[in-house]
Amino acid sequence: MTKSRLRWAELPGPVRGAVEEILGDRVVAAESQPGGFSPGTADRVRTAGGGRAFVKAVSPAQNDRSPGMHRAEALIAAALPPGTPTPRLLGSYDDGDWVALVFTDVEGRHPVTPWQPAELAAVLSTLETMAAVLTPAPVAAAPTAAEQLGYDFAGWRRIAADPPADLDPWARDRLPQLCAAAERGLAALGGDTLCHLDIRADNLLLGPHGTVNVVDWPWACRGPAWLDSLLVLVNVQVHGGHDPEALVCARPLTADADPAGVTGVLAGFAGFFLDGARQPPPPGIPTVRAFQRLQGDALLPWLARRLP
Repeated sequence: MTKSRLRWAELPGPVRGAVEEILGDRVVAAESQPGGFSPGTADRVRTAGGGRAFVKAVSPAQNDRSPGMHRAEALIAAALPPGTPTPRLLGSYDDGDWVALVFTDVEGRHPVTPWQPAELAAVLSTLETMAAVLTPAPVAAAPTAAEQLGYDFAGWRRIAADPPADLDPWARDRLPQLCAAAERGLAALGGDTLCHLDIRADNLLLGPHGTVNVVDWPWACRGPAWLDSLLVLVNVQVHGGHDPEALVCARPLTADADPAGVTGVLAGFAGFFLDGARQPPPPGIPTVRAFQRLQGDALLPWLARRLP
């Protein structure tokens, strides 16, 4: 997670003023939120009149790709239907340099990892409901999952062209098979459900009464209804405590998915993580490569169970 996040008070005056205009009141307190990898702000704010909101803002000075991600999220968040389990977008600000998003503030905490059974069940049930709400996709302009992941799922081909010395021996012996599996995974990503595509514990908030909110939508795309549920199980595999293979079979969306397609998607993400992990860290996000390596290494044992 990022350790270099900006805080509300460090935002330029015009940005803070624009947020206050969206809120219709003056911000008198702000609490920076941990988690995630963005080097921009992530603050729960309180106004003079007692109103609350969540604000995040970033400029290219922190990371050159982050403003584009905020712009993409603004478009997605504005189009999400009322039944989507996510905070509502109150407004956004974009001066060509700084981009700020203002959301309703929701009470909640991230799931405990290793995942606890009741919390995991609540999240998976919420994602199944969310997939129904978001089918057909309410954002026709959203990219397809294959478009969003095309470069990423070619990770095994890049690894095969220049294998790192520390590549897991099982993977080294199966590079052609892993490349082919990732291509099958890319072909399996058809569908007209709006998928979040970045479901992890730190992008989920568990509220008081069993509610679940899904946050941070910059990567949303049109794909299969089972994709977000599978990504939660990737996170379960990373943190341990459950058998993700049993969960794939137990949940309705993943159980009905083509097994070869699911294996291919897992292979595609593993290649993406392991290829990304050997790249220099992006500006302002020094910890993301270690997290990618953790995820890639965790997926290999699961792939070994599924690949013949």
